[in-house]
Amino acid sequence: MTEGPLILASASPRRRRLLNEMGYTFDVVVPDVEEVHYLDDLYGSVMENASLKCEWCRQRHPDAAILAADTGIEFEGRTIMKPRSLDEAAEFLRRFSGNTHTVMTGVALGLPDGEIRLHVESSTVTFRELTESTIQAYIEKVNPIDRAGAYDIDECGDMIVASHAGSFTNIVGLPCEIVATWLRN
Repeated sequence: MTEGPLILASASPRRRRLLNEMGYTFDVVVPDVEEVHYLDDLYGSVMENASLKCEWCRQRHPDAAILAADTGIEFEGRTIMKPRSLDEAAEFLRRFSGNTHTVMTGVALGLPDGEIRLHVESSTVTFRELTESTIQAYIEKVNPIDRAGAYDIDECGDMIVASHAGSFTNIVGLPCEIVATWLRN
């Protein structure tokens, strides 16, 4: 485990839950940063956002290990982040229907000695063919506004997801495999 306290730089309840399930004790600090969204560069978007969140917290908590992350979706060569409305959420789900997209999470770990570890994890998700009634039922059950691509594979995901490849926890929002490796070393 890294030395000193651990801070999760995220407002995401899903990231908190995953880190708790991994058995870590940590504090939550929500960074106040303006996120970037490069429409044709998801890798750059999630990496820069994770770095921005990490650095914001490091400036305020220099003696802590800071873990930050940002998740987005790449579909048909375009970056898709969180929907701005329920209508946009429904449109995202219509576009994903019957198709495969890539989920990327940028992760940054800032250590008290000044070291910063950066990583981007990629997974793929294939959606079922969705009817309008399935889309509306999903939106009623799951708040899609605070989720990249308007869905949560871990919450009623069986309604919309046919399959996935790669890290499941990456799709949820925190690739636990790389985080566990980092926090052990």
